Amino acid sequence: MKKHYSVIVVGGGQAGLAISYCLKSKGIDHIIFEKNHIGYSWQEKRWDTFCLVTPNWQCTLPGYHYPGDDPDGFMERDAIVEYIRDYAKSFNPPIKEGLEVFSVKKNTSEGLFELATSMGYYTADKVVVATGNYHQAKVPTIAERFPESILQLHSSDYKNPESLPNGEVLVVGSGQSGCQIAEDIHLVGRKVHLCVGSAPRSPREYRGKDVVYWLDRLGYYNLTIANHPDKENVRTKTNHYVSGRGGGHEIDLRIFAIEGMQLYGSLKDIQGDKLEFKPNLKHNLDRADDVAESIKRKIDEYIAKNQIAAPTEPEYRPAWEPETEVSQLDYKKANITSVIWCTGYQADFSWVKAPVFDSKGYPNHERGVTSVNGLYFLGLPWLYTWGSGRFSGIARDAQYLSDRIANKMKYIYPGTLLAVN
Repeated sequence: MKKHYSVIVVGGGQAGLAISYCLKSKGIDHIIFEKNHIGYSWQEKRWDTFCLVTPNWQCTLPGYHYPGDDPDGFMERDAIVEYIRDYAKSFNPPIKEGLEVFSVKKNTSEGLFELATSMGYYTADKVVVATGNYHQAKVPTIAERFPESILQLHSSDYKNPESLPNGEVLVVGSGQSGCQIAEDIHLVGRKVHLCVGSAPRSPREYRGKDVVYWLDRLGYYNLTIANHPDKENVRTKTNHYVSGRGGGHEIDLRIFAIEGMQLYGSLKDIQGDKLEFKPNLKHNLDRADDVAESIKRKIDEYIAKNQIAAPTEPEYRPAWEPETEVSQLDYKKANITSVIWCTGYQADFSWVKAPVFDSKGYPNHERGVTSVNGLYFLGLPWLYTWGSGRFSGIARDAQYLSDRIANKMKYIYPGTLLAVN
């Protein structure tokens, strides 16, 4: 390996591979540094029955759209890993796996980026940070109040119900991971206690089509963050929960309650053997339903405006209501032996030594372009559109950044570009 590259891409996931494809197609000298191996996070940080919640037809990486025979289906974990690895094989990106980047900083006197890595020091004219923002599992400090006899896992470490000890299971958080993991355990007949948060839900199919079909037609995946009514605040909002499991279905926590899952409000505290809950279960369920119904209304308006022939749907009616708000639970008496924290992640860009971050550690950028010349970010949720952190929007973002990079390049011989500042 040489020690200097025109562009170094940090991260060999779908974002890093996407920008590599675009750079390679332009003849731009570059390399990807990947800490683990291609497909690592999808393979190691997802549970066994994990699957996409968006249809396969939305998997449109640059130069490699979904190649299978089930475009309306939802790829499962192992198929996703295969898709990403096959993508890499399709264009043979310059990548060094097993190389961890410890720091990136710009030497202002020389105008080069210096990267300290597990395999020595490298320099680059430009750096693309393509590590996403799911870096550190986020678990509240009250988790320390559980005794060692209770198995505690973050959602990224959960694999399957069989790996949990006998007994009942507490799942904290009702975003996509929380609801799907709770269902995974519930379906094998295990008793689940679910702390329901404020995450919204989405219908799966409505008026004869998958909801993603309608949202795509409505332009939601092309809506830019600049045009979104919530602007940058949308980046911190929780994704809607829905499932692609078994061909895809809606998740209605009220149905789970009828089937025996115990629902509570948000977890408030742990005092001794007692779990304390906020009295917000009904509010959170109603709010999630309101969001789902608002999506349906937008679809109804689109259908009416465009005079589309589509079947009608009966009005949604809640199948279950909490009679009382449970404020406490003795987890020992309930025989809870496992806790799964589905409480998200926090980003850690502390290794990027550049003055481009806000007070919360999020990089300030415009479509991935920062104020530090030659430093770019790719693969972040809502980098530019709703699809930016998904398979559906990475191609557009990668193409944009590669064009920006190419505009700063010069030809050194036919077909090959070299970075200049």
